[in-house]
Amino acid sequence: MILRKLSRLSLVLSLVLGASSCQTKADKKQLAGNTIKETPVYEPNWESIKANYKDPEWFNDQKFGIFIHWGAYSVPSYGSEWYPRQMYMDTATFTAQLKLQKEGPNEIYTYHKEKWGDQKDFGYKDFIPLFKGENFNAKEWIDIFKKSGAKYVIPVADHHDGFAMYKSNTTRWNAVEMGPKKDILGELFKEGRVQGLIMGASSHFAFNWSFYNKKDHFDTTDPQYADLYSAKGKDVTEPVSEAFKERWWNRTVDLIDNYQPDILWFDFYLDIPDYKEYRPKLAAYYYNKGIEWGKEVVINDKNFDHEAFPEGTVIYDLERGKLPGIRKLPWQTDTSIGKNSWGYVTNWKSKNTNELIDDLVDIVSKNGNLLLNIGPRPDGIIPEDQAKILLEIGDWLKVNGDAIYGTEYWSVFGEGPTEVKKGHHSEGGNKGFTSEDIRFTKKGNKLYAIFLEWPENNSALIKSLAAKTELTQDLNIEKIRLLESGNELQFSQDENGLFINDFGQKVGEHAHCLEITMDNEITTNL
Repeated sequence: MILRKLSRLSLVLSLVLGASSCQTKADKKQLAGNTIKETPVYEPNWESIKANYKDPEWFNDQKFGIFIHWGAYSVPSYGSEWYPRQMYMDTATFTAQLKLQKEGPNEIYTYHKEKWGDQKDFGYKDFIPLFKGENFNAKEWIDIFKKSGAKYVIPVADHHDGFAMYKSNTTRWNAVEMGPKKDILGELFKEGRVQGLIMGASSHFAFNWSFYNKKDHFDTTDPQYADLYSAKGKDVTEPVSEAFKERWWNRTVDLIDNYQPDILWFDFYLDIPDYKEYRPKLAAYYYNKGIEWGKEVVINDKNFDHEAFPEGTVIYDLERGKLPGIRKLPWQTDTSIGKNSWGYVTNWKSKNTNELIDDLVDIVSKNGNLLLNIGPRPDGIIPEDQAKILLEIGDWLKVNGDAIYGTEYWSVFGEGPTEVKKGHHSEGGNKGFTSEDIRFTKKGNKLYAIFLEWPENNSALIKSLAAKTELTQDLNIEKIRLLESGNELQFSQDENGLFINDFGQKVGEHAHCLEITMDNEITTNL
């Protein structure tokens, strides 16, 4: 990758000097922030975007990123990051999204009233002065992310609550003027880029229009706070106003222009018909900005099951879900270390390191990336249990990263009895992997067979690597090495599969990677 960067130095100079007329569309694979292919001009329509856009290969090479949900919703530390909505839900009129929460809206409403006071007197706005982030230290955060093995970081720039975690030129409700009195996003971007991480931002602001319940006995109907709670009236069916859509546009452009994110991640609601004309306008604006900045940029969009952003115009993202098989176009899973929340709560329930590493391996074998969320405390400290998990993932990647970073999918993603559920919010239905579950990745002349549990009796049969099949007829194995121990393993191969008689003494507690070196480059037949 570094050699590719150096080899295009003359292309960079020609772009800067305006000598772009002689450029070609070759060499499209590169790191974020570096030079790009010949610059197309995107027009705000899908025909133009489809004709010129290709998923940047640099994104697919990174494999592992960190998501950060941190905002004023961490102050009550109760329920989830949807507390600002649920604290105003005094009826059973809640959406499908609310049904996903374990605590019902009435329970949060009652809790708030007893703990903090009546919603007319103590509204969500009153949490913002309590959100001080006094122990926030961007370097400490980025140090942890770097040690975790993550290659990119996506802090939430603004959530549904309407509070911007950056220096905003479009709203007074931002972290520089209120709360922490710091440019949280800016400090993370600066430190992350110093340490060589790719920096993105997520926008959840489109749903702000309908996020807060409006009733006269709440402060959400007070016009002096309409710039936080939105100007939507008490009619829940009221469509998004043109004024709010323009506000969303200005706020998003402000974020793009002033922070130049390498990745722009969007939550749901941007997919509804009300925003139809803004989606191609946004994609064209951002992609053209990437050209102006001299780098390929990425939009992540959650709406996998429909054509809000047509396939091939963005990189699709699945929330708390995976795919059962290979997708040829790059994709991403976003999930949280927390089983029950994205933002910090006092009863946070963490997943364990083993299942998260298994998820990473499974996703990468199917041509995806894992974006793993943390939820810092309101004072700005990353909780110890979350930091511990990140560091354990990093320890695993130090040893096994060759099987993950910069790899590609093979002709089959893997083998084994455990099936993976498909779609958003499907992870709860998945079962744990077994010693028979193996996942494959490849790079050059190396095929990686990753056992999600240590093989029983220290031996294993890899059926996908049976001799003289369509998959293996052009593959001749030179040697096999266990990455954790560095030991070369003895093997035999016949029509039943590739047999490893003895893995040696167990090393490590998580997925175990065999590096299988071939005498020629491995191709994918799919």
